[in-house]
Amino acid sequence: MFAKATLQVSFAQRVVATLVASALVLLSIGYQNFAQAANLTNVSDTLSNSDLSVTSSHTIEFTVPAGSSIVDGNNIVITFDSQDDGPGGQDFAGIAATVIGNLTVNVTGGGDAADLAFGGATADTITISGVDASAGDVVEIVVADGVITNPGTTGSYEIEVAVSNGSSDIGRTRVAIIDNVDVSAVVDTTFSFTITGMATSTAVNGETTTGSTSPTVIDFGQLTAGPGGAEVLSQRLNVSTNANNGFVVTVNTDGDLASANGAIIDNFDEGSDVADTGTAWNSPVPTINDETSWGHWGMTTSDSDIQSNNPGSAYSGDFGANDFIAASTTPREVFHHDGPADGLTADIGSTTVGYKIEITALQEAADDYSTTLTYVATPTF
Repeated sequence: MFAKATLQVSFAQRVVATLVASALVLLSIGYQNFAQAANLTNVSDTLSNSDLSVTSSHTIEFTVPAGSSIVDGNNIVITFDSQDDGPGGQDFAGIAATVIGNLTVNVTGGGDAADLAFGGATADTITISGVDASAGDVVEIVVADGVITNPGTTGSYEIEVAVSNGSSDIGRTRVAIIDNVDVSAVVDTTFSFTITGMATSTAVNGETTTGSTSPTVIDFGQLTAGPGGAEVLSQRLNVSTNANNGFVVTVNTDGDLASANGAIIDNFDEGSDVADTGTAWNSPVPTINDETSWGHWGMTTSDSDIQSNNPGSAYSGDFGANDFIAASTTPREVFHHDGPADGLTADIGSTTVGYKIEITALQEAADDYSTTLTYVATPTF
């Protein structure tokens, strides 16, 4: 007969035995240290254009974390849409076409990227090396515009930066791809044109008025023949507009300055109908057999840049002091500007138009010489 021996072990003894056994296991397999990747900090990707399906540059920045560094030979791999969560899978296009000429790398804080090397590009990654950076340095990687095309679907897309250094640094950021915002507005057009009568002794392009006018009447009154008998009258023109390309004001007559008996005070100069700038006023020289030499009238303007700011003008130059042209049935420019006008500033929103008449003793007698002037102001929006 065999008797069974019973061995009883207390709780304290079991704990000690377990600790001893665990120690023996660790000694037999060795101690293992599992390192974790460090996090890159301040990771960002700035796009030059976040619209759908357009090319955009990418400015990717990150800070090397404390206790880490990047040395020449450590690959930096940038993965676009690293979660592959776009509706069509990998949604950035053109990445594989990236070449070294599309890349610019800068390191601030002491490191450099003088030995930049291109490790290649795939459908969703770009790999570079040759960067030296210490903890705290900021690495900036720029992919030029014209290479990578944004996804065609709005959304948030993850960009991953991984460094194959000793601590396997990694970091992620996101870019938002959105529809462009169309901004629109309406500005009502404005245009105001006024004619104002001017008083005696008003200056107008080198002349001084000898009488007054109203907005609707230019009355030379009784004319006196001979030297010193010339009369000058004027009107002020004012334009206010927001027309982008400004405006032009012309004036024309409805016919000769004539009387009911058929007599005419001819157009400047002695009936020659001067149409261009460059002719100063001169007194008529009467010839008994030439009625066009018995008297004439013309007009001038104080707009000093009527031609120089309007290359399409009919004039070969600006009006010089005392330059006159004929008042004609053909519309003639007397005021012009190439942008918005305030109704006040000389040559922009305001000018003075002058009319001068001079006769000789041969001018036919009549008490009803008349014609009608028509101003036409045209904005160019």
